[in-house]
Formats: sequence, structure tokens, C-alpha cells
Amino acid sequence: MLELVAAFICLTTLLTYVNFRFIGLPPTIGVMVTALLFSLILQGLSLLGYPGLEERIQQLIGQIDFGDLLMNWMLSFLLFAGALHVNLNDLRSYRWPIGLLATFGVLIATVVIGSLAYYIFALFGWHVSFLYCLLFGALISPTDPIAVLGVLRTANASKPLKTTIVGESLFNDGTAVVVFTVLLGIAQLGETPTVGATALLFAHEAIGGVVFGGLIGYLVYLMIKSIEQHQIEVMLTLALVIGGSAMATELHVSAPIAMVVAGLIIGNLGRKLAMNDMTRRYLDGFWELLDDMLNALLFALIGMELLLLPFNWLHVFAAGLLAVAILLSRLLTVAPAILLLRRWRTVPRGTIRILTWGGLRGGVSVALALALPLGPERDLLLSITYIVVLSSILVQGLTIGRVVKRVAEPQ
Repeated sequence: MLELVAAFICLTTLLTYVNFRFIGLPPTIGVMVTALLFSLILQGLSLLGYPGLEERIQQLIGQIDFGDLLMNWMLSFLLFAGALHVNLNDLRSYRWPIGLLATFGVLIATVVIGSLAYYIFALFGWHVSFLYCLLFGALISPTDPIAVLGVLRTANASKPLKTTIVGESLFNDGTAVVVFTVLLGIAQLGETPTVGATALLFAHEAIGGVVFGGLIGYLVYLMIKSIEQHQIEVMLTLALVIGGSAMATELHVSAPIAMVVAGLIIGNLGRKLAMNDMTRRYLDGFWELLDDMLNALLFALIGMELLLLPFNWLHVFAAGLLAVAILLSRLLTVAPAILLLRRWRTVPRGTIRILTWGGLRGGVSVALALALPLGPERDLLLSITYIVVLSSILVQGLTIGRVVKRVAEPQ
């Protein structure tokens, strides 16, 4: 296990260096592009009669349970780190569009994408049940802000845009995981539960996550407030994420939602009332470094997953059609929320277009696809999910800056 961790960290660090030194793309996108190029080079060497290195890397990547690693560990760290730097007052100011996008937006996207996927799959002669199409809609619905936030900063995007994108993505990951879990439970049971039972399960996961996150976040806040020792205070936040995620799993509540709530409490209440300047500096430095490292590992792993997936041109064409369907569903969820917000406050020009194009898909979608039961439907959905995520990050992630500069008002 130690050899696996060491090898992957060293490889990711090398890819990060190559991107920074020679390619110069935004860090997370650049790491993924570098990993993709590395994967293609290995495949090229195999075609030339030198398969040894590709086989060794495949063995290395194959030992990593991507779904378990991301969903049970990395996601909690990433969401907590992201929530630490979100201003709660800003979040409250845009709570309606964020709330609508992160809840009803996910539900609408699940149904719209699932319905369109059902007909697109049929167009290619693939018989995928409607329930599995809904599962695809749920797993592909959460947006991933990691790759786009740096671009938004350099493009001088307005605060409402950044707040809405960050706030939505922090909560819609948890919502999408809950929706996916409910649908997956239905698929595995082989019977449709009552609406009441489904709503109860959803409420237990989602609301339970909010309550649990609030409790442990406030408890750690009180502990931090009771001492003046920055090393211990930072360790308390680390223990909060590790222990809190494990406890949330045992309690069958949403760990992602719990970590977002806990992060908001520590990042706002704790930062203002329980920490001195030194603790704030250490806390920010520690979590920013951890966040950057985990993002690099995540996007490198996404890039190198190419080595494990069989290539099929039909999957590429289907993924292209589904990418259009996903953008359409994104527009259908973003536009009503923003138009509603305009009734009470001024909304920056181009917000709908930027939020639509900035709704990148990321590692959560791949991890959820890996959680599907083994079978031909899983193989198909996993392959298409991977292609959609890659195209989303590469196409939308590398062009969102131009879109912002072209249509948005500078802050």
C-alpha cells in the first residue's frame, strides 16, 4: 500500500511540474491534460511493441479504488476546504439561486438528462433501462468548480457569479449523491418504494447531513475557542473531517453535506470568534496546501483512468450528444433561478450564459459511475461518463475565461 501511495504521489508531482514548467494551463486542468498525454504516450509505446510500462501503470491504477477513494475520503476533504473560504454572508445573499440550483436543479437535471439519455441510447441500439438512465442523470448532474474557479478569478468575474458557482457546487455534490443513492437502492431492490419512503430516505440523508454537520462543526468550534494553540486547532479541523466523515457514513447521513456545513461553521464562526491571526494563517495554509494536493491527485487519476477503459467511437459520438443534452438541462435549471433572482436584485449581465457554460462535470461523476453494479450497463455508463467529464473539463474549462470576459461585467 505504501509503495502504491508513494508511486502515485511521485507521478502526480511530476505531472504537476511538467504542466507548470512547460504547458502552463490552469493547474487542475493542466495536470489532467498532462496525465492524458502521458496515457496516450504509454498506449503509443504499446502499439510500437513496448507494452511493459503501460502494463505496469495499469496495474498501479487498477489497485486504486477510485470510487471509494473519492467518495469516502477525498470529497469530504475537498468540500470542507472549499467551505472554509466561503463567506456565509455572501452565501446568504444568494441563497435562493444557490438553494434552487443545488436542490431542485439537481432533481430537474436528473430527470431531463435521464430522459434524453434514454432516447440517445436507443438511437445507438443500446437497451438501457429508464432507471439506469435516471442513475446516469443523477451521477452527471453535480457540477465541479475546481477547474473553473481559478479561471474565474483571472477573468475578473463578479462576486455574485463566483459565490453562486461555489455555493451551488458545494451543496449539489451532496444532493446528487443522495439522489443517486436513492435510485441505486431502488435498482438493487428491484422494486419501487412508495413516494413517502423515498422522501423519508432523502430527508434522512440530506437533512441528517445538515444537522450532523452543524453539531460536529459547532462542537469543534467550541473546542477551538477554548484554547490558544494553533497546531492543536488545525489538528482539530483535520480530525473533524476524518472522524466526521466516518461517523456520517455509520449514521447513514450525507457526509458531503455534513462537511460543507461544518466547514462553513469553522470558516466563518470559528475564524471570527475562536482564532487569532496566527491560527488563521496556519489553518489557511494547511487546508490550501491539502486542497491543492488532493485536486492534483484527483485530476491526475482522472487523466490516467484512460488506461483502464476500452475505447469505442460509438461511445464518443453518444457522449457528444449527451454533452449537448447536459448543457440544455443546465440551461433549464439555471435560467429560472436567475430570472427569479432578478425580481429582487440586480444580476450581472451574462450570468445565465456563464453559469450554464461554467457547469463543469468532474471526479464525483466518475466515482458515482464506478459505484454502479457490475454489468454491461455499468460499463457503458462508465465509459460515457468518463468521456463527458473529459470533454467538459477540456472544452468548457479552457474556454470559460473567454466567455466571462466577453459577456460579464467586471467586478
